[in-house]
Amino acid sequence: MADNNKPLPKKRGPKPKPKDMPGSFGLENVQPGDNSKYLAHSMAVMNMPEINIADINQVEQRIGEYMTLCVQNDMKPTVMGFCNSLGINRSTLFDWRHGNFRADTHQAVILKAYGLLEELWESYMQNGKINPVSGIFLGKNNFGYQDKQEYVLTPNQQNSDTDPETIAAKYEELPE
Repeated sequence: MADNNKPLPKKRGPKPKPKDMPGSFGLENVQPGDNSKYLAHSMAVMNMPEINIADINQVEQRIGEYMTLCVQNDMKPTVMGFCNSLGINRSTLFDWRHGNFRADTHQAVILKAYGLLEELWESYMQNGKINPVSGIFLGKNNFGYQDKQEYVLTPNQQNSDTDPETIAAKYEELPE
């Protein structure tokens, strides 16, 4: 016989999804007009007139133009936006940055611009202007930051007072 005096469990509605769940992925902070703003900015960068990337003066001027466009559009500068403004890909920027190509002319300018991007990234992270997970990804992907722990193992040091004959004698004393 069933116990009819037991209270019935309360019916609950569907559980609310946290904003980071896959059902709301990509909608975390999107406001009407945001996508248009980002697309218009990217298109303006893409449509910048071509420059002679061998001419460091043109490269330096374009970097300034890109940064100014970011200020005018209230957009965070990005490494890829930086590349697109110059009409190059990431591997070319990497080569310039690391001195693999055009080290004498381009490396110092690119390192200075990269330093600015890294400083901005740090400011965004410290002031809560970027999602921490996204910020960590950008730090690793663009600026070489790593999550790693290093362990230094040192072998046990032998007592320098113990000679091989003394050690052999101790082993002979051990019971079998």
